[in-house]
Amino acid sequence: MEHGRPVDDAGDGGRVVLRRTSADDRDEFIGLARASGDLHHPWVWVPTTEQGFEEYLARFDQVAAVGFVVCLRKTGAIAGFVSISRIERGSYEKGVLGYGAFTPHEGRGYMTEGVALAVRHGFERLGLHRLEADIQPGNTASLSLAAKVGLRREGFSPKLIRIEGVWRDHERWAIVDDRS
Repeated sequence: MEHGRPVDDAGDGGRVVLRRTSADDRDEFIGLARASGDLHHPWVWVPTTEQGFEEYLARFDQVAAVGFVVCLRKTGAIAGFVSISRIERGSYEKGVLGYGAFTPHEGRGYMTEGVALAVRHGFERLGLHRLEADIQPGNTASLSLAAKVGLRREGFSPKLIRIEGVWRDHERWAIVDDRS
């Protein structure tokens, strides 16, 4: 990989690899985020400025949160992003997944592969027992992806997360590592 080595790879010739998000990704990430504004709105906030990217990157302290870019194996191009945040240890051992594709890579299954790698990374490398995702009910692409990688719907939370100043309803989805 151009900006660093993969942190997770299915090893089966899959089409994508996960790589930790780094400062070297700034320009490509911001350009892709700007081009993907219609894809992300109103579902998720994605940084589109240098300052926003620096703040986004600063969240990933490798303890309470980790961030990845999903990269195409053949070219190294960034197809999307995945994070595991709000990591809690002790009796919880859980984290919250966040993810999004970038135009023109949406709808091709790259993010399904990337999120599946992130789930595996969360369980096998981070030692988590549970991963959760909060998804707006109208975000059919994200709901479909969650189901494809094995998350199950657990409930509904009205006005759970404020995005762009608006409190939005979310479905709660989760997966547990049955080996733990």
